[in-house]
Amino acid sequence: MKPILNIAAYLFVSLDNLTELRAKILDECNACQLKGTILLTGEGINMFLAGKEAELRGFLDWLRLDPRFSPLEAKESWSETQPFKKMLIKIKNEIIRMNHPAIRPEEGRANFITPKKLQEWLDRGTDDLGRPVVMIDTRNAFEVDYGTFDNALHFNINKFTEFPEAISEHKEALADKTLVSFCTGGIRCEKSGLYMREIGMQHSYQLEGGILKYFEEVGSAHYTGSCFVFDEREALEPNLDSIPVENSIRKKLKA
Repeated sequence: MKPILNIAAYLFVSLDNLTELRAKILDECNACQLKGTILLTGEGINMFLAGKEAELRGFLDWLRLDPRFSPLEAKESWSETQPFKKMLIKIKNEIIRMNHPAIRPEEGRANFITPKKLQEWLDRGTDDLGRPVVMIDTRNAFEVDYGTFDNALHFNINKFTEFPEAISEHKEALADKTLVSFCTGGIRCEKSGLYMREIGMQHSYQLEGGILKYFEEVGSAHYTGSCFVFDEREALEPNLDSIPVENSIRKKLKA
């Protein structure tokens, strides 16, 4: 097994005293020799961390001692080397910016579908009621370039704040379809799924755990390419290995 454990995790939960919380978490991360990025906001936490397995699992156990973080779940992958250069904890206004303050995942999630169930739907081409299934990619255009679900609809957006207007423009065309929104690890879909329901797209779901969870539980079925990740690995293949250097989009752009 590769020596470095990587985790991606988020949780929508009301947080206060962010400066004090930041200091406590940073001290614990440094004590565990972890590196990565944590975002703290009034609406929750978002983390991308890497380190030795025992230390990283120990940190997660420590964090979950706080009742606010006890439900937190992490998606895992492994690497030969540490993919982050430093440990950063940032205080932000939103975990993922959407500019729709009425959308509050903590108060109730959108309907979700598990990776295994999604595979069943995609194998068949319809949901359990016979409705055609359309995959909705909520990510930015450069992320889509690395890979996406086959025949997925995406909007060539440059930032997530553009998503609400983009999906609204397709509301009528998608009215008779079952929609499954997806992103890297699920966090954007916590908001996009609620927004789609808010504007009347009632037959919509979010992919639980995003692409990374789908890779973990299903693999490459109905997916072409890799998945961009926000660290030095650049992107992960469906087997959760880093992409080969020769396939690096960053390398090609620098050439």
